Amino acid sequence: MAGAVPLRRPRPESNMPKKRTIFFISDGTAISAETLGQSLLTQFNQIQFNQVTVPFVDTLEKARFAVMQINNAEQQSGMRPIIFSTLISDDIRQMIATGKGVVFDFFDTYMGRLEEELRTESSHTVGRYHGVVNDTVYNFRMDAVNYALYNDDGVTTKEYDQADIILVGVSRAGKTPTCIYLGLQFGIYAANYPLTEEDLVNKGGNMPHVLMPFRRKLFGLTISAERLHTIRARRRPESRYSSLEQCQMEVSLAESMFQYGEIPFINITTMSVEEIAATVLHECNLRRRVV
Repeated sequence: MAGAVPLRRPRPESNMPKKRTIFFISDGTAISAETLGQSLLTQFNQIQFNQVTVPFVDTLEKARFAVMQINNAEQQSGMRPIIFSTLISDDIRQMIATGKGVVFDFFDTYMGRLEEELRTESSHTVGRYHGVVNDTVYNFRMDAVNYALYNDDGVTTKEYDQADIILVGVSRAGKTPTCIYLGLQFGIYAANYPLTEEDLVNKGGNMPHVLMPFRRKLFGLTISAERLHTIRARRRPESRYSSLEQCQMEVSLAESMFQYGEIPFINITTMSVEEIAATVLHECNLRRRVV
């Protein structure tokens, strides 16, 4: 047919970009391996990764099974998997190294040099960082998390006098996860109060009366209206609550309230919970109870 546009054939599967497989392997929870590895991977945002976490590899039998997983991934993709590991045992580390992957082990990289500098051998204790090795630290964490849960979303303000910080912002602006993270990671007593439409419209720019005695503890979180609209739409689609117009109004009034009341605040639109918490710690000069 004259003038017909030829159909574009799909690119052969063999030419499609493949995801690089990443393994996070540890004899403990693998949280440290994930955290350190992902910190490095974020510098390569043009590459897609298939991430696999393999925790509690604390025997040679488990290490052999992990090697099988690594080799299978290499065979399927045709590319060497990248392995981020935190393995204390030399034998297990050597077993993992026999697989068809490239290994970056954080303990192997730094422990020897650190022992040399400190002139002391390490304890080689598995899971020491994330384990319950200090009852006082553990209790600080749990007490702070319980505080965050009890004082979440403005349900009660009776214990605000105990708060290290009170996060304020519109609904779904990241207050709750930040409070829980501050408690779990740093032992910070963090409460949060949601600014409702009534608070924003009828207060003439003033903070809610219930917050005024704790003004020095207040810290605001704001977010772009577009991002807030996306988040709220997942929870309550096609509602006034999640409409872009409603989000724009609430964000604008909340920011005006912060500025009028001289309440410090940050925009968390592109920030992770970890980044929000670290920024709050820094901006408010909060003292960590847990290190």
